[in-house]
Amino acid sequence: MLGNDDWWRDAVVYQVYPRSFADADGDGMGDLAGVRDRLGYLADLGVDAIWLSPFYTSPMADGGYDVADYRDVDPMFGTLSDFDALVADAHGKGIRVIVDLVPNHSSDQHPWFKQGLRERYIFRDRPNDWESIFGGPAWTQVEDGQWYLHLFAPEQPDLNWNNPDVRAEFRDILRFWLDRGVDGFRIDVAHGMIKAEGLPDVGPKEGRQAEMLGDEQVPYFDQDGVHDIYREWRPILDSYPGGRMAVAEAWVSSPERLARYVGPDELHQAFNFEFMMADFHAKSFRTVIEKSLKEAELVGAPTTWVLSNHDKPRHVTRHGGLARARAATLLMLALPGSAYLYNGEELGLPEVLDLPDELRQDPAFLRRGDSRDGCRVPIPWTASGDFGWRNPWLPIPASWGPLSAEAQRDDPGSTLNLYRAALRLRRQHPALGGGTLTWLDSPKDVLAIERDPGLVVVLNTGEEPVRPGVDGEVLLSSGPLPDDGTLPPDTTIWLQR
Repeated sequence: MLGNDDWWRDAVVYQVYPRSFADADGDGMGDLAGVRDRLGYLADLGVDAIWLSPFYTSPMADGGYDVADYRDVDPMFGTLSDFDALVADAHGKGIRVIVDLVPNHSSDQHPWFKQGLRERYIFRDRPNDWESIFGGPAWTQVEDGQWYLHLFAPEQPDLNWNNPDVRAEFRDILRFWLDRGVDGFRIDVAHGMIKAEGLPDVGPKEGRQAEMLGDEQVPYFDQDGVHDIYREWRPILDSYPGGRMAVAEAWVSSPERLARYVGPDELHQAFNFEFMMADFHAKSFRTVIEKSLKEAELVGAPTTWVLSNHDKPRHVTRHGGLARARAATLLMLALPGSAYLYNGEELGLPEVLDLPDELRQDPAFLRRGDSRDGCRVPIPWTASGDFGWRNPWLPIPASWGPLSAEAQRDDPGSTLNLYRAALRLRRQHPALGGGTLTWLDSPKDVLAIERDPGLVVVLNTGEEPVRPGVDGEVLLSSGPLPDDGTLPPDTTIWLQR
């Protein structure tokens, strides 16, 4: 049994996108056995938990986020026995396991939809003006003339959470995976299950409605009734030993509304996406950090920090290069709360921008031209040849040899070893993890914080070297430091006073 029921409060969680992580059977698709084979790598990296993106039975219309059976493993990924072995081995190495739960919608191949149990979905005689997140109308007509709602792809019909059978089913699904030993759930589209009564039109908008949250609500997201669902779920989580938890993917219009998802009677955490979308600039980072910490104070729970995930371009590309990505990582790992890493970021992988259109599988690309496939390219394990894959489902760039885990393993200056060193210090240093931070005076374009006791973090986002303004021993640096005591541009240091 893993101790510490509050482990999630300052955990480092590593997101595994199973299809792209590691392939044990050589079919070009990652699988659960591949994840199990790489648990030693993850233990050496120093993560506290893994979060598995969906591995359930699915037609893969949306990379597994279209679930046909919530209680089984898709043959692409293995079997339930493979899952049980993975959990047992992970726990044996001190790594907890979080699984994705997709409650807003199912696959159109789910038995309920195929059997015509329409009361468990959202059907109506005429569509309203709602639009899909992936582009185009959010409604599809069936043979008898009725229309069903899908906020995402047409193959992902939205479930009707006003139906008691739907609520009972998902309570049982939670128990099914908790009984198998999972330590928590990442709740996909946690803000989306309840729709406004009567399904009112949104009205005229410029651009896709899904992007028009702003300071207002839309009738298909963040409705008050969604919190009743989480108040039903929390007692189930609390009834299991070992600190079972849930984290919300919730895109909402204000810190106050995000705070409503977190608390002793609802979920444990909600993702902080504003940090992921911040510009690489001291002012932008500080604004988001201050806002995020205030949100955390509202609920009395620590915030989460994210730089990359399966839905957004990798932060090496987004921030403008590897040096900036490394600097942003050391900032993130020094902030109070928990951190979520995305598989491959520890290798410094960039976004793949030049995938052939015919190989892209993201339904968002097929409907509106935007693609998330570039951050889902398989992980390069070996430095040459096939990178440890046989005909991977997306091609690995030939230039990635130096970025492979094999090439970086014994290089003390590699990004992989920077992550290992940072996570090791994070576990050992009493200032890191939970707690508070203090802002220090710093020059323009420089961010300086102190974590008690005595750890100072300085990030230079400017164009010229600066003096940190703090004396101390350098514990870790995101890049090489000159002998003159200055901090180069695009560099973060951890100092011990």
